[in-house]
Amino acid sequence: MSAWGYRGGRVRWSLRRGREEIRNRWHRFESIWRRSMQLRVVVSTLALSTAVVLVLGMVLQTEITTQLLSAKEQAAVTQVEVSKQTLEQELTAVDPNAEGVSDQLEAALNRLTTSTSEDSADAAAGAFHPVLVDGEAPGDPRFEPSAGPIGYVPGDLRAFVERGQLATKIHTVQMDAEPVTMLTVGMPVSTATRPLQVYLLFPLTAEQKTLAVVQQTLLVVGGVLLVLLGAITNLVTRQVVRPVRQAAQIAEELAEGELDKRMRVIGEDDVARLAESFNEMADSLKQQITQLEEFGQLQRRFTSDVSHELRTPLTTVRMAADVLHASREQFPPGLSRSSELLVDELDRFELLLADLLEISRLDAGVADLAAEPLDLCEVVRDTVRSLRAIAESSGVELRLDLPEKAQTIHADHRRIERVLRNLVGNAIDHAEGGPVEIRIGVNDKAVAVTVRDYGVGLRPGEAELVFTRFWRADPSRNRRTGGTGLGLSISLEDARLHGGGLDAWGEPGEGSCFRLTLPRRPGEPFDASPLPMPETRRIAAPGALLAAPDPVQEGEPGEVRDTGPARLTEQSWEDDR
Repeated sequence: MSAWGYRGGRVRWSLRRGREEIRNRWHRFESIWRRSMQLRVVVSTLALSTAVVLVLGMVLQTEITTQLLSAKEQAAVTQVEVSKQTLEQELTAVDPNAEGVSDQLEAALNRLTTSTSEDSADAAAGAFHPVLVDGEAPGDPRFEPSAGPIGYVPGDLRAFVERGQLATKIHTVQMDAEPVTMLTVGMPVSTATRPLQVYLLFPLTAEQKTLAVVQQTLLVVGGVLLVLLGAITNLVTRQVVRPVRQAAQIAEELAEGELDKRMRVIGEDDVARLAESFNEMADSLKQQITQLEEFGQLQRRFTSDVSHELRTPLTTVRMAADVLHASREQFPPGLSRSSELLVDELDRFELLLADLLEISRLDAGVADLAAEPLDLCEVVRDTVRSLRAIAESSGVELRLDLPEKAQTIHADHRRIERVLRNLVGNAIDHAEGGPVEIRIGVNDKAVAVTVRDYGVGLRPGEAELVFTRFWRADPSRNRRTGGTGLGLSISLEDARLHGGGLDAWGEPGEGSCFRLTLPRRPGEPFDASPLPMPETRRIAAPGALLAAPDPVQEGEPGEVRDTGPARLTEQSWEDDR
């Protein structure tokens, strides 16, 4: 690479880094701006105050400038009128057509300057530069009789004065290589033969210094005023925002379980009444939460006690039912069928009792996690083999998509197998004869198992309800794997006990998908699930084409097959599901 190419790459890299830094700073400021009401109020107040101060400053400066120039112009006109009388006395015998008229004009100007300096009352307009000129002299205007700095007098002003008018003008001239702003006042002066023109040039240096001082004063006063306004606004806003922030902080602490936190009540104003209302609300919430906790404890204790108490009579009934079932061939057909139904219902009752005991342990927080190294792929295969007979009787094909290598995780074998058996069994019950796909995905921090069926699916909103205890989408459905209505609830708690999650997706007629995500070790954090969930199909506009569903591969009912990767699309994973 050439030197120019290397430098160009470095420049582009620097520009890119600069843009990213500006973008990051802007995002940080935007985040602070959205979260801080105090900052927004202070900045808004300062912005409006700055606009008001600028407008007032401009108005004051314009008014002061106008007043200064008006006073200067009035004093200059007065000075010109006084000087006119003096010049008319001095120029009575002057003949503009005679030789040496310039010397006579200079002498008259000297007399004018001397008389003005002696009379302080007539010098109210300040120092000036007088100019006398005969604008009607024949010949080249450059050689017309004049006295004083005639070059400082603008031509348009002379045109007005030569027509016998009093005229004034503010302009800038170069004097000693420096620009000087002048107020020039011109007036005709009568002589013995014809009128001359007198011009008095008043430097505005003093007025400019005064305006500079005024501008500096306005800037300083405006800056101090803005600082004071910002401080006052910050103080006032803080008095209002601080109780709100305190209420927000205490609300967060209450949400975290610290029910004894309360706001300080100071005074009797609106903020104090807000604090009192907030504290009353917190007391009411604490009382209700305490009652709910006591009720929950009583309910869990009742469930646990009932479950334990039912074990002894259930064991006795089981023994009697087994005896009856073993002798069912000796009974009439009606009694034989009753003994079979009795055993089936006892099996279901024992399963319900075991689930209730498990739920009570999970609710009480005493469930133990016997984590050990296990191969998740082998657990999935064992679960599928145990349910193969049910799948064959239902005409459901089980498809596996597992990694070639063993995926070892630390987990409770009994709980993971129970979760997988629940998910696969439910998929078989709701597959409507279609296939069921079981897939495993892995990454460095987590593993995931998805169970996908193409049966009746879930209606909108049911994906959140499937984990509710004793909830069923269709209670009249004929289930082949039994079930107590607690399986998915226990599965969700088992997943959370490992530090993972269990979530669901479904659409009517498209089937459903359940995803179990587990960390490599219990409690270890992970970013996202290794497997995506299907996307919700959108309704197409008229005339649009919808993507065809994935084809279902043919196979024998109940056959366990390894297929390619499932055709699933990305969807975000929620850890709290």
